[in-house]
Amino acid sequence: MLRRSTVPLDPALRVPRTTLLPMLFAALAGATSVLAFAPIGWWPLQILALAFLFYQVGMDTNVRRSSLIGWAFGFGWSVAGMHWLYITMNRFGNIPGPMAVAAVCLLGLYMGLFGAFAAGISTWLRRRWSLPVASFLLLVLPFAWGLSDWMRGWIMTGFPWVATGYAHNASPLGGYAPIVGVYGIGVIAAVCASCIVMLTQRARWPGMGLLGAILAAGYGLTFVAWTAPQGQPISVRLMQGNVEQKKKFDPEHVMRALEMYRGMITAQPADLIALPETAVASLPEYLPPDYLPSLKKFAADTGSHVLFGIPMSDGPGSYANSAVGFSPSGQSYRYDKHHLVPFGEFVPLGFRWFVDMMRIPLGDMSRGAEVQSAFAVKDQLVLPNVCYEDVFGEEIAMQLRNMPQPATMLLNVSNLAWFGESVAIPQHVQMSQMRSLETGRPMLRATNTGATVVIDGRGKIVNALPMYTHGTLSAQVQGMGGMTPFIRMGNYLLLALAALALGFAWFSGRNYAKTQQT
Repeated sequence: MLRRSTVPLDPALRVPRTTLLPMLFAALAGATSVLAFAPIGWWPLQILALAFLFYQVGMDTNVRRSSLIGWAFGFGWSVAGMHWLYITMNRFGNIPGPMAVAAVCLLGLYMGLFGAFAAGISTWLRRRWSLPVASFLLLVLPFAWGLSDWMRGWIMTGFPWVATGYAHNASPLGGYAPIVGVYGIGVIAAVCASCIVMLTQRARWPGMGLLGAILAAGYGLTFVAWTAPQGQPISVRLMQGNVEQKKKFDPEHVMRALEMYRGMITAQPADLIALPETAVASLPEYLPPDYLPSLKKFAADTGSHVLFGIPMSDGPGSYANSAVGFSPSGQSYRYDKHHLVPFGEFVPLGFRWFVDMMRIPLGDMSRGAEVQSAFAVKDQLVLPNVCYEDVFGEEIAMQLRNMPQPATMLLNVSNLAWFGESVAIPQHVQMSQMRSLETGRPMLRATNTGATVVIDGRGKIVNALPMYTHGTLSAQVQGMGGMTPFIRMGNYLLLALAALALGFAWFSGRNYAKTQQT
């Protein structure tokens, strides 16, 4: 059982603890958490893994030991959840296998620091504030874990892949997404884990009651309609060219891909025709003179809106990863990717050698504005995002609340061929589903090799193409209007709740210390 106070243990109860074996078990528990995410989706396993971590952290009040166990858990979680980066670096980035393995492990070592922070700061606060077990488990540990998720979403530009809350797009906890977003769900999942740890305490029934209430409330929230249909549905055609990554930027194959996509576009009109990221893999000045004019003419003749990924240049050495659109009226639209990928789209200080080794085309790009206009399609407003920009939910929410007219649907254009046949693709779809849950808006995904899908405003996949195939996905999509609490407040609500929880914990620690002295 966990120690119920922070006063020194009786000497007879001080059993020397090794740290290495708990670290190994923690790393294995973290690694099994990958099964909670897509494509497996065993979300209860994640809560059990967190419960194991929290029990280990609560065994004593040694900050160093807790930090090491938290670090090991985070290491296992990250390496298992992001092992597909090996494919990106080795198969497509020309990095030798051992070096690619080392790079994935180094990333895991870094990501583990966030787990170390959550466990270490919680244990330090437990000692500092003389916290009773209930306050430590239900207030401090869950919010420290959630804050560590949030921090890795923005420190060093952020990499929140397989953040805790993403495992719950289809669980009862998904109902909280429109209120507190993915990081808030991570906190709630951590509270559920703490409730399980409470089974080792005398207050086991209150813990189980709280767990049941959290799951029941989340399920009930899934029936709340935060947004409402706006305007008329539009017809959508999403292209999946299935272009092999190793040939994508080969000059000869670029020309074949251009003709292939032009044929797919002109095969049939639609209100919105969307192509993947860099489907047009050349700068406009290097395209055949008639290529873009022919797409404009098709849009004008058929009443279609065409949007495609293309690199754009605003001057020597200035490149943007863009989505360009043509309207039937002849107007052009442009969205430039804002949140760039380290190494793939911008070069971190001191790492030019690494980017040169991977030989990534257009590896150093310019950022687009934080808030950009939506693409008007009839009476719908479509807000694009490029590649892993849809992993950053607060940025999308910020755009929606700061736009003069909030977009009614989201569109992700991606080239995920970099990831091969790995779990990264279903994981990315799961993140897109979370964006729909947070914003109450449909998400369209036009990708090179998959997954090309239509997600409704409740996070459900309603249409999909088979992955790694050539094809077009046609659908009727209803735009949604209105503002969810998460759109209005972003992660500010989570941070406010964290401050409130820590304040309650401090207050309970003061009272608990007084009772121990009397």
